Amino acid sequence: QVQPEESGGGSVQAGGSLRLSCAASGSTYCISDITWYRQAPGKEREFVSRFERYGSTSYAESVKGRFTISQDSAKNTVYLQMNNLSPDDTATYYCKIHTKWWNSRPSCSVKDYWGKGTLVTISA
Repeated sequence: QVQPEESGGGSVQAGGSLRLSCAASGSTYCISDITWYRQAPGKEREFVSRFERYGSTSYAESVKGRFTISQDSAKNTVYLQMNNLSPDDTATYYCKIHTKWWNSRPSCSVKDYWGKGTLVTISA
């Protein structure tokens, strides 16, 4: 069992910055990757950025150059630094933790764990 907890959302003006956090607790040794998604009103949920266990990262084209994903392994936390924000970034941001089975940890299983989301509002 793994529990994600998002924080850091809020309201800022266009051009400003926010840093979102996704803190994982529980069986963190089962984690394969942590992904940020977002969903704006009236739109489909979309991929934002992903951090994989061994350091690989990926970004949606719409956020490349502005967002940076990173981790603090000691705190079991993944961060999403968001710079040069625009109203198009307004959405609820969700953290999803993906776990997998490991040879060394047979108690782990393939599952997705979703956080409740944190609201980001960017005003013009």
